[in-house]
Order: sequence, then C-alpha cells, then structure tokens
Amino acid sequence: MTEAISFLGVPGSPYTRKMRAFLRYRLIPYRMVVQGSPEDHDLPQPKVALLPTFYLPDTAGCLQAVVDSTPLIRRFETEREGRGVIPPDPVIALVDAILEDYADEWLNKATFHYRWTHEADIKKTVAILPRWARIDATEEEIAEVARWARDRQVGRLWVAGSNPTTSPVIEASYARCLGLLDRHLTGHRFLMGGRPGASDFGIYGQLTQLAIFDPTPAALALELAPRVIAWVDVVEDLSGLEPGAGDWLSRNEVAETLGPLLVEVGRTYVPFLLANADTLEQGAERVECTIDGEPWVQQPFPYQGKCLLALRQAYGALSAEDRAGADRVLEGTGCEELFTRR
Repeated sequence: MTEAISFLGVPGSPYTRKMRAFLRYRLIPYRMVVQGSPEDHDLPQPKVALLPTFYLPDTAGCLQAVVDSTPLIRRFETEREGRGVIPPDPVIALVDAILEDYADEWLNKATFHYRWTHEADIKKTVAILPRWARIDATEEEIAEVARWARDRQVGRLWVAGSNPTTSPVIEASYARCLGLLDRHLTGHRFLMGGRPGASDFGIYGQLTQLAIFDPTPAALALELAPRVIAWVDVVEDLSGLEPGAGDWLSRNEVAETLGPLLVEVGRTYVPFLLANADTLEQGAERVECTIDGEPWVQQPFPYQGKCLLALRQAYGALSAEDRAGADRVLEGTGCEELFTRR
C-alpha cells in the first residue's frame, strides 16, 4: 500500500482545500495535520511559512517542507500516473494555467477582502478559526487567538490589495465571476470539460470560502449562482469520478464556453499583473493602475511577478503551431496581453 503523504493545513485556507480536493481526486493517500493542533510538532519548517505545507522526500530521501500549490500539483503530475489534471493539449493546458493563476492570485483578493472587511464575516471567522486547531481550548485561549488573528489579518489588507479604492472593483469582479461560472457549468461539469483541470481545483479552493464559509459572499453566491455552490460541494470529493481521455475541452469549444471567463481575467487580473510587474521593475512602492475603468492601488507583490514570468515561460515553450492556436483562443479576451506586452 502506498504510504500516505503528510501535509499541514487548516479548513479556512483555500489552498489547503484546493490541494486536499486534488489529492482526493487523484486517489493519493494523505494525512492532514491541522495547524496549531497537538499533532503539529517536530515537523520540518519551510523557508516561507505558507499553507498547506507538504512534507516530501528530497533526493536523499529526507523529508523537507514544500509549499506552493501550483508547482506541487505539477510535481504530483510527474510522480504519480493516472487521473491527471493537466490537459494533454498544450493550448488547453495554457488556458488551464491562466485560470488557475487567476483563481490563486486574483480571486483570492476577494476571499481576503470579504473575510476581513465585512463585520459579519470577521465575526464568524474569529469565532471559528481559533477552534479549528484546539476545539478543546478554553474561552480565554480562544479569545486571545481571535484577537491576534483579527489584528494581523486586517493589518494585511493593504498587502492583499483590499482597500477603500479597490473594494468596488473586487466585489464587482466576484459577482461577475459567479455569473460566468454558472453559465459555463450549464452544460459542463468542470471548467476543463467532463473532467477537472488544475484550474477547477484553484477556483474550487477560493469558493470553499467565498461561496460556502464567509456569510457576505456566500449570500451573493446563493442569490446569483446556486449551481456554483452545488459544484463546490461536488468538487470537495471527486474520488468516485471516472475520467476519460475524451473528457477534456477541445480548442474549438474554448471560445464559446470559457471565452467570457477569459475576458473577465483580461478585464481584471491581467491589467493588475502587468502593472505589478512594471512596479517591481521600477522599484516603486505602489502599484497604481486602472482596472475596469476604476483606480487600483496597492503594495507591489513580488510573487505575482513570478506568476507572470511562469505564464510567459509556458507560452514560450509552445511549438509555433500551438502558439498560433493559443493566440486564436486568447484573441480579444485581454489575456493575449500577457504575452504581447513587455
């Protein structure tokens, strides 16, 4: 029997939920340790503390702490056969990568914004979050952790990009995303067709919080897209799904069904990603740009500079024929600017 993979996470982390659902779908045995629980001890520490943290063998067979969901998925794709989540068509794989990145880096802004801006969402989070690790903790211990979490996370809103200037853009984008997902899922079980891609798990992870846990965005999801809520519940455990090689979207289908969602990515995330890269290159302290006709300002984010580089490397690795195919798929969505602008 294959030895279970261990990782550290919490239910309130969209990336923990992303990876746990991925492992379930891939039928990879795992052992999840809840951060802060009595089991969270004597584990290797990553260079950057992120959740989930996986404990995987290095070339010498020693366990090391590994973070970052996107490269983790690619690692498991190469190390474990069967039930893959990276589409075999390089053009569809690029679309999948763009949508996964949008989920992880743009939709996450909505996750962070709603949770730590709206009072009802803050109240629920600080009531539940400390209890995940220690259900048996005293009320005094719970209150202390709740105060610490609220102060820390509210103080990080500027880093995540949520502030009075950007709030209308974030909330309008989230509402449109719900409608676009609902439209696509009317006729398709997953973003990538009849089987999930990495982007399915990325968007699912964010929606476990936005559409399920946090009351303000969850109420909006119920009003605008109940189909999406049902989809999140289903993606939670796809261990029983029997995927087939012909279940992936084809290039001819992308424009019709995923085109509107790619337009949303080009309307919001792409302008931010390019402005963030310019700001990092200039060494400036503020990203200032216009998104969807509205002003956007936040602290530059070095990791999202790496995200842009990774997408450009994926595009650059395409053959000339596949690059032409990708250009046709992305033309007019705004996403083509990822690869045409410096």
